[in-house]
Amino acid sequence: MAELRVLSVYEGFFSGGARIVHSDVVMGLHEGGQRHAVLSINGEMHREATTQRMEDDACYRSLTAAGVQVSTLGRGLGAAPGAFTGPELAATARAAAGADVVLSLKEQPLGLLNQAGLPRRPVVVCLHRSDPENQGPALDDLRRAVADGRIAAAICCAESTRAAYEAAGVPAGLLHVIPNGVDLLRFRPDPARRALLRTALGIPQDAPVVVFAARYAAMKNVPLFLRAARAWLGRERGGHVLMCGAGMTAANPGLRTDIEAALGDEPRLAERIALLGVRRDMETLYAAADVVTLTSSSGEAAPLSLIEGMMCGAVPVATDVGDCAALVAGRGHLTPHDPNAIALAWDEAAAQRARFAPALARSRERFSRTRMIAAYAHLIEQIHAGADRAPLPEPF
Repeated sequence: MAELRVLSVYEGFFSGGARIVHSDVVMGLHEGGQRHAVLSINGEMHREATTQRMEDDACYRSLTAAGVQVSTLGRGLGAAPGAFTGPELAATARAAAGADVVLSLKEQPLGLLNQAGLPRRPVVVCLHRSDPENQGPALDDLRRAVADGRIAAAICCAESTRAAYEAAGVPAGLLHVIPNGVDLLRFRPDPARRALLRTALGIPQDAPVVVFAARYAAMKNVPLFLRAARAWLGRERGGHVLMCGAGMTAANPGLRTDIEAALGDEPRLAERIALLGVRRDMETLYAAADVVTLTSSSGEAAPLSLIEGMMCGAVPVATDVGDCAALVAGRGHLTPHDPNAIALAWDEAAAQRARFAPALARSRERFSRTRMIAAYAHLIEQIHAGADRAPLPEPF
């Protein structure tokens, strides 16, 4: 049987759950016998108050270390969105011609893949949010790709994603739910890591710790999180908060403003908030925490931070967005968008960590990377087999 060749197209490389999940899937499928390559439209991105070069990104480094070929059109900060040059289209055509199936990481790359003259290959779009209405022109690009017959399937990481995109006009028959999964060998309770990080950060071993792993974006509702942190730290005198992700550093003026607004009259509370930025050792941060939390107001589907944190033994506390209610059910607490209610839930979660531990342990298979990759492999192979039987027509 000929080797199945798959091309993934990214808008760009920058820190975020969707890219982490997709890159992990690509590596798993590549290791499992499919031949994968990645094309990044942008060689540099500016997001979350940070300029991020492709070569500096952790996903890029992991992919290339695994033997996955990664190339880029080399677009930078000044490139006009939606307008592609002849050389860019030629490079895309060469990459697509060498693939049997094309994966689009979210709908943003479809503006490129919809361009006339590219080789017709079945496209599988991988969707990771629950708010298609907030994706700007990318939703229109998805609708055009569906109408043109380019989309062979849409993989949704959550039931909330499937429901939202069906409501936005994507045919139900194209939508397939494959829940996010993580490496269970990497993400697990680890007392040694827990003790090591707490010592490194000067946190007592018995202090309650809340971790907030998110990029600095409006949907994450950082101001609400900080108001909850103020309420919790004011009451829990020994508590500590860890904030990590793109833009979660003192160099971000927006975050400094948010902290000043929430804690300006209690500056000493901020001494127990650690701004850690993008980390490569998330399994260690989660193992050191008692609570993993999100205060998002929109967009979430199946948040990777909640899953990774739970698998390391942290109790989840989240607002009711996307599939958070299903993720947290029986394993943690769901809260309203109220800082005092969130702070109270952190108290309860930290105190009940031992009680939730059996439920978190029982859920490990549900959140397995192995299961996720096997489901992706099966669907991609089905799409390829269908394309072999009924190839997509070349445009006139």
